[in-house]
Amino acid sequence: MKKVQILGTGCPKCKALYENAKKAVEESSIEAEVEKVDDIKEIVKFNVLSIPGIVIDGEVKSTGKVLSPEEISNILRS
Repeated sequence: MKKVQILGTGCPKCKALYENAKKAVEESSIEAEVEKVDDIKEIVKFNVLSIPGIVIDGEVKSTGKVLSPEEISNILRS
């Protein structure tokens, strides 16, 4: 099972990315757990310069933008 983490402090873009990630997992039938990471100390550990960010299995895949569910699905499949 893949682990998808959404890095963000609760801003509208962070919430949108979280919702898109959940939708991508549901629609793609990929087994994945989606979680929010809103603790700034935890976010800093990923060395990201802008939020929202998406981390899949410990690897930062995108920062600073809201990916569509389709874009997230493509990342999950790769």
